[in-house]
Parts: sequence; C-alpha cells; structure tokens
Amino acid sequence: MIISNKYKILEKIGEGCFGQIYKGCNIRTGENVAIKVEPIANHTKLLKNETKIYQYLSSGEGIPKVKWFGVDSENNYMVLTLLGPSLSDLIKKYNSLPLKVVLQIGRQVLERLQFIHNMGLIHRDVKPDNFLIGDNNVIFIIDFGLCKKYKIYENHFENKGLTKILGTPIFVSVNIHNLNQPSRRDDIESVAYILLYLYYGKLEWEDCVDFNEMKNKKLNIVKDENIPKQIKKFLEHTRLLNFDEMPNYKYLFQDLTD
Repeated sequence: MIISNKYKILEKIGEGCFGQIYKGCNIRTGENVAIKVEPIANHTKLLKNETKIYQYLSSGEGIPKVKWFGVDSENNYMVLTLLGPSLSDLIKKYNSLPLKVVLQIGRQVLERLQFIHNMGLIHRDVKPDNFLIGDNNVIFIIDFGLCKKYKIYENHFENKGLTKILGTPIFVSVNIHNLNQPSRRDDIESVAYILLYLYYGKLEWEDCVDFNEMKNKKLNIVKDENIPKQIKKFLEHTRLLNFDEMPNYKYLFQDLTD
C-alpha cells in the first residue's frame, strides 16, 4: 500500500495508544520511515493532535521528526523518523542490563521528560516501549497520544481525580493507583520503575492481576535493601513531590550517577 504517492507501508512493528505503527519507505528516496495509522472509524482524532505535539517539541533532542501527516477515506497517517529498538526490546535480547548502563539510560530518559515538562506538557504514559534507541545511542521518546498540558493560563490544573487508571498499570505511579490526576511527579516516578525493569529484567508486580496488590508491591519496593541505592533515592524523592510541584531535576540527575 502506498500513501501520498510517496510512502509504502511494509510491515507492522508496533502499536501506540490509539493506532498501529508500521515500517515503511519513501519510494522516491529509499529512506525507511515509521508510519502511524489511526482508523477514522475510531472517531478518536488523536493522531493530528499528536502530530502537532511532535512539531511543537521538534527543537528538543530525542524527539522524532514528523515527515508528513495526511488522511484518506479510511485512515489518518503520520510519517516519522524510523528508529531502532525500544528499551523493552533490549530486555528481550539481554534479559537485564548492568547498573552503569541503566543509569546512563535513566539520565537520557530524564532529560527528555525535563524538556517536555519545560515545554508545559506531561507525557502520561512513560514506559520502556515508548523510548527508542536512535543513532549514536541517543534515546528518543515517542507516543504522545495521552500527552497534555499541565498548566492553564500559567496556573497548574487541579487534581480532579480519575475514574480509572490512566497509562500502563505496571509503570504508573502510586498516586495514579490512588486515582489522582497525573502530573509531572508521576512521569518521573514511572522512570524509577523503568530503571528497576532494566536492572532486574522484570518487575515483581508485573504478573499481578489485582491493582491493589500491584500498588502495595510498588509501595514496599523502597524497603528492599537489594535495590541499587541510586534508584532507591530517585524513587524516594519522586514520592515526596506534591501534585503541582516542579521536580528538582538537578537533584534527580545527581541520584543517577554511578
């Protein structure tokens, strides 16, 4: 299938919040690309908004570049830079990673979120699948389907509560388990769970069916004397943050030192 008389869809490589992701190529230049497809029948209309977010963030390091957005009678399409494996793919290949590598990854992940937060947005679905490795081992952040502004006319939005967990349960914060609205602190707490996942190869609560049991295991993880002190300090700091508080990124970066 060819879209825009330019891009050929080759094979499915993943799924986002509200669409399928395919590997494709520019038939004119031979360049490989990623193509995200959102069926119009879904009535979500989120892909156009996600395209605008990518364009708004385009000055940041580790933000994929949008090459084209368009529609036909059945789908909305967004064409992006094709990147390498995700952090989840690394664990499938290596089972776990050395602490030094985990902390290096953590610093890049934190840099991406600091930039997004400084631009007035929160991601709201921070997980290993949404961080991909590009050229020169630069880590890119993807999938802004749940992304939103956290300020309205310079005022932080209110914590009106949730009716259900928002995001990917294994990696969401304890606050979201308690049905609080996500804010900057919750993006950052999810980073701690990514680091534990990379270090151990899995999380002890990932097989939990009951969300309350999952939450309690997350709460108790800081009592585990075996987890690396850097990740423990990082997690403890995030849990002290208030709903509308700006994370102390400088302090968090210091936690992620070897």
